[in-house]
Amino acid sequence: MTVAVALADKLDTICSFFAIDEKPTGSKDPFALRRAALGIIQIVTTNGLRFGVGEGDVLAFFADRLKVQQREAGVRHDLIDAVFALGGEDDLVRLLARVHALQAFIGTENGANLLAGYKRAANILKKEDFTAGEEIALSYTPEPAERALVDALAEAGPRAAAAVSGEDFAGAMAALASLRAPIDAFFDQVTVNDADPAKRTFRLNLLARLRDAVHGVADFSKIEG
Repeated sequence: MTVAVALADKLDTICSFFAIDEKPTGSKDPFALRRAALGIIQIVTTNGLRFGVGEGDVLAFFADRLKVQQREAGVRHDLIDAVFALGGEDDLVRLLARVHALQAFIGTENGANLLAGYKRAANILKKEDFTAGEEIALSYTPEPAERALVDALAEAGPRAAAAVSGEDFAGAMAALASLRAPIDAFFDQVTVNDADPAKRTFRLNLLARLRDAVHGVADFSKIEG
């Protein structure tokens, strides 16, 4: 009961001051809201409490405080950003579990190479101003590496989504890891900007599907490196 009271009091204080636009700015924090947020994070993570801390500016404020609190534990700030950027995540315990799984994954060869493949795909999509991502029908015989990526996405996307839904974040990373080899082979063996419009559109859409599958786990565009 003492923990619940302390938590509710600190959270109410922060939300009340944010409601009247009395937010910390620069080095100024006259109402010690940053300290209160760190206190909430400590209580929540120590006790494994599951609840939403807020939304909008309040959630962004907690994201910044979480980066400070987790820096000493060796957690990368960009990975916290990558999870927060997806939106809809205000459960700090679940968020940290997700971040820890992401950090472990990015530290592997598969994770580092998938990140590189994702960034290459994202850059192509941005350059071509291509935003689709829904599955479209093939109108030609695909190259082997192209077919392999189609099949890998069909399996990995739903598997990653199901793992995230079940809070099996290590499982979600494992699903993404299965995309590493197919995307490497695709870039090695397939010309995305083919002269044939049907091939070009389908291949750009494949890259958009890869991006969307990855974004179901974390926004890799926020990850450095």
